[in-house]
Amino acid sequence: MTTPRTAGPRRSVPGGPVLSKVPRVTAAFWAVKILTTGMGETTSDFLARVLGPIPAVGSAGLLLAVALFAQARARRYVPAVYWAAVIMVSVFGTMAADVAHVALGVPYALSAGAFAVALALVFVLWRSTEGTLAVETVAGGRREVFYWSAVMATFALGTAVGDLTAATLGWGYLPSGLLFAALIALPALAHRFSALPPVPAFWWAYVLTRPLGACFADWAGVSRERGGLDLGTGPVSLVLAVVILAAVAWLGVRERRAARL
Repeated sequence: MTTPRTAGPRRSVPGGPVLSKVPRVTAAFWAVKILTTGMGETTSDFLARVLGPIPAVGSAGLLLAVALFAQARARRYVPAVYWAAVIMVSVFGTMAADVAHVALGVPYALSAGAFAVALALVFVLWRSTEGTLAVETVAGGRREVFYWSAVMATFALGTAVGDLTAATLGWGYLPSGLLFAALIALPALAHRFSALPPVPAFWWAYVLTRPLGACFADWAGVSRERGGLDLGTGPVSLVLAVVILAAVAWLGVRERRAARL
């Protein structure tokens, strides 16, 4: 499910064209997105264990604010800035879902429903205000606020859904990961072989990237008693961070080359 868009897409606005601030939806986009979901899951668990829940949430919230401020200040899509914001949304979104369950005692089924309602509300407000949910039109202003609000809600929703299947329903991390790997193919198939429009197909898949990446990351990091490989959340986070860093560096080089054409 990709969109054929050239680097540095523009849309006409009063005063001149504006560069888009989000990446093209390509296979590389989906690969990095799934990696960030896994990193967010294990990094959240690692920080909560090392720093404690309250300092971890506070630190993640501060870094999220810094990352989103940098993204808001950027005039165009900058891979390092954009993906740093996505990573911090991933970490903080995981913590939000975990706090709702662990600290407040909210069942994952209930929190998943609440986050789904929140996401639907964002979509309704976005669509009624801007007339579209297409991500290629995000070039700052209200659309960017709606975009990142939706991204935050999808991460929290995906975290709750993944924990619901893996923990509450007792399916385990690997079976849950395989389930979401199958489910994420459905919007692409529905878009290609039926009349499902690209925008709902994109957001459907976007939500599912979260439990997909998180379940496999948890499977790699948690103990064997919990059905994992017992590699540790710290090492898994480090490996994912290195892979993401390399991928984002490559995307940055490709973006600069395309901009010169």
